[in-house]
Amino acid sequence: MANTEQSKKRARQSEARYAVNKARRSRIRTFLRKVEEAIASGDQAAAEAALKAAQPELARGVTKGVLHKNTVARKMSRLSSRVKAVAKA
Repeated sequence: MANTEQSKKRARQSEARYAVNKARRSRIRTFLRKVEEAIASGDQAAAEAALKAAQPELARGVTKGVLHKNTVARKMSRLSSRVKAVAKA
């Protein structure tokens, strides 16, 4: 348990940051789920729209420090290639 004033404040800040980051991660996952569902449905237009909406959210996750840059780059790359594959199928 925190004893000093500084450690108590750091604990409060940590809890607040944890809540914000958790909400951000949840929001990002929701956008990713929407893309996955659009791909599964086979609707090219819906998949492209969902991906277009998800990309800024993923980028925001990088700038806010919730996700690593390379992780987001990998996810965007794989999702975009899967969305393109929907058109061919």
